[in-house]
Amino acid sequence: MHQVRMRICWLLAIFACALTFGCKPSGLTSYPDKAPVIKVVATTTNELNQHKVAIYVTSNGWHSGIVLFKPLLPRGTIPEVEDFPDALYLSFGWGDSTYYQSPTPTFGMALRAALLPTSSVVHMSGLTAHPRDVFANAEIVELHLSTEQFHRLVSYLNVTFARQTLEHASLKSKSRHLVSYFYPATGMFHLFNTCNTWTARGLQQAGLPIRVSGTFSAEDLMTQVRQFALQ
Repeated sequence: MHQVRMRICWLLAIFACALTFGCKPSGLTSYPDKAPVIKVVATTTNELNQHKVAIYVTSNGWHSGIVLFKPLLPRGTIPEVEDFPDALYLSFGWGDSTYYQSPTPTFGMALRAALLPTSSVVHMSGLTAHPRDVFANAEIVELHLSTEQFHRLVSYLNVTFARQTLEHASLKSKSRHLVSYFYPATGMFHLFNTCNTWTARGLQQAGLPIRVSGTFSAEDLMTQVRQFALQ
């Protein structure tokens, strides 16, 4: 019985680390080859108007994020937008504070992040080109939201920032089409609340029929998004 328990613990640890290693910002060319961009008009029975706003759900096979067209953001709703004056699109991701920001993450960092509740950060990137051009090999699902759904999503992203802290944002990267920063975030990262859970929760908050419970991996998330896209 002891050996069985130990084996289960090790399997959980390996699975946890796999999820955590995936919740890491990806470079411009590190995405695996995927299918072309999928477009979908996202509608619900409670849709308040017919105006559509495009958003993008991205995945590198492990980590997921949400990309918005910057000019559509209501002025002042997310103050950190001002840090990206040259951006055309804004990408949002979420993850463990230590592992997510480390330039040389270790297995120990991944294990701790997955098995213990840890503090989190928002990874916000400013893109000067369309996400398809910046993340050339990413899987990108384009969703069209109503104005009300879009505002709900923006509100969700806004409250993810932990602005009560005095910490400053830290620069992650700067390249031809991308500048990104980390910001202190709300919520605790762990095995059952990963970057992909965070993305799913945002889409659900927007009013889309996305399941949050049990959504840990990028595939858990994207399977739902793809099915919804095909409806």
